[in-house]
Amino acid sequence: MGSEGPSVVTVHVTGFKKFHGVAENPTETIVSNLEEFLKKRGLPKGLILGSCNILETAGQGALDPLYQTLESAVNKADSESSNSGRTIWVHFGVNSGATRFAIEHQAVNEATFRCPDELGWKPQKAPIVPADGSISRARETSLPVDKMTRALAKMGYDVMTSHDAGRFVCNYVYYHSLRFAEQQGIKSLFVHVPLFLTIDEETQMQFAASLLEVLASLN
Repeated sequence: MGSEGPSVVTVHVTGFKKFHGVAENPTETIVSNLEEFLKKRGLPKGLILGSCNILETAGQGALDPLYQTLESAVNKADSESSNSGRTIWVHFGVNSGATRFAIEHQAVNEATFRCPDELGWKPQKAPIVPADGSISRARETSLPVDKMTRALAKMGYDVMTSHDAGRFVCNYVYYHSLRFAEQQGIKSLFVHVPLFLTIDEETQMQFAASLLEVLASLN
């Protein structure tokens, strides 16, 4: 029993609500149904699903709930005396023009929104965290993105590694999450998914579960 402790990973998952041009966000469905789906499918060995939250598709105006969500996971880990180094945040976002899944390697310190977010904000070439300096500053996940992409491709999923998470809310949230993760000694990952019209809901649910399986298997 004691030897199993260090291998356990707690994953916290987020998705987004609707936004301009996407009336039904597939990530809201995926994340809302993930716990029940995993109960039926079977939770991957060594994995705990810590929480599932749906975020407003907004940048600056949604920062407080984002940080409350991030901090609650750290506080929960501390209260349970678990190893916070085995806590992973997984953020799902939709790319409506995508034809396959994309594991995002990094986020950039730039907010240039192509349309207003759900709270009406439309920044252009603005630093997400001014204290971090230039809008060209990038933060990378410490997770082995290429290795994970290969593992998921072997399972039959149409998946790629991406180095550009855009400059909209997905990149905005990922940048804050990566910064927070670095400060807390935990890990963060962002995954873009297509619309359900492109890859059906069942396949996307299977993909989400397989992604968690891959995360649980990492050393």
